Amino acid sequence: MTNEAVPKPHDPFAALRLREFSFFICARFFLTLGIQMQSVVVGWQVYSLTKDVLSLGYIGLAEALPFIALSFFSGHIADIVSRKRIIVVSTLALIIATGFLAWFSSDASGVIHRLGTMPIYIIIGISGLIRSFLGPSFPSWLAQIVPRSHYTNAATWNSTVWHSGFIAGNAVGGLLCIYGITQAYCAVLGMVGLSLLFVSLIGDKPLPVKEKVESLRESLAVGINFVFKNKIILGALSLDLFAVLFGGAVAMLPAFADKILKVGSTEFGFLRAAPAIGAVLMAFILAYIPQKKNAGRNLLLAITGFGIATILFALSTNFYLSLFLLALTGAFDNVSVVIRHSILQLMTPDNMRGRVSAVNNIFIGSSNEIGGFESGVTARLMGLAPSVIFGGIMTIIVVLFTAKVSPEIRKMNLKEIE
Repeated sequence: MTNEAVPKPHDPFAALRLREFSFFICARFFLTLGIQMQSVVVGWQVYSLTKDVLSLGYIGLAEALPFIALSFFSGHIADIVSRKRIIVVSTLALIIATGFLAWFSSDASGVIHRLGTMPIYIIIGISGLIRSFLGPSFPSWLAQIVPRSHYTNAATWNSTVWHSGFIAGNAVGGLLCIYGITQAYCAVLGMVGLSLLFVSLIGDKPLPVKEKVESLRESLAVGINFVFKNKIILGALSLDLFAVLFGGAVAMLPAFADKILKVGSTEFGFLRAAPAIGAVLMAFILAYIPQKKNAGRNLLLAITGFGIATILFALSTNFYLSLFLLALTGAFDNVSVVIRHSILQLMTPDNMRGRVSAVNNIFIGSSNEIGGFESGVTARLMGLAPSVIFGGIMTIIVVLFTAKVSPEIRKMNLKEIE
């Protein structure tokens, strides 16, 4: 008879068995659902008004600039103020901003009629400010809700729920455009309101104890230095930054739907949802087969696959093939997302999560919007399909460069970090 302990079998649903985590992911789902519905509606509305690919890029720029400007400050706030309180106030502010979009777009107000797209860009800029506070608060709060042993599993399900909201939001947003822009914005208000309800069901958590009182400047410097001195965190963030910056085709989807695939708003909604469909399917695989032992190698392979699928999408003129290729980009991207989130949760001290999440959001969150602007500019200069091919090629080049100069990433093993 042996006294050796029998290892417990892997439980793919471990985090979901936690009551407050279930409320947390419901809140994330409805917030993501509403935000993505709004993103689809705004993109379709702006492109319908302008018929200009660069105007789609301006949407990303309008949101990214204020997001970046306040991200470090909001990360500092997330480490010294109740994260639940930040989320509640920010979500209420988002509801007000969306209400203005609905009013601007109504025939009764006539605002869009008189002023064109400028009011839309202003509200999107305000939404960027709000997102800068939501960005560091949600992941920091998540780390307080689940135990450390569940971080990787929680990151997988958190990603699954986010992508599920992305799927539904893009599909529903496209369908709602048929019934009217104002009505679509009103539906967004309902989804964000449900998110706020689930947030209210989670108890507030005490902030981690700070070792010493820091000035704002010292606090921000500590968070930035922590990221830039940690080669694994910096490498993972940099990979995702350039992959999203160069490889994203989503911002140009209204133009692809109109000019290349010749489809309407409903099909456009499904195109927007396709990456998230692939991501959700991949998430279920990751829940059963955690990416721990060869995490670094798998991260590099996944981003390479993302770049290849992006190039093939740009070459496609068939709607169903394009759907499939976009789904592949989402599947590959989700491998990267889960590994990156696991690294951040495992390697970041509790009292620095807000600031480190803020750096992550500048690298990743804003790169979606800056990537959208980059896509709009390159599409204007190179043409629609060539600009996306260029982005996919640049993504692969970044992976090859990182693999050569960063052996820490290639050899990364999450089991050792745990």
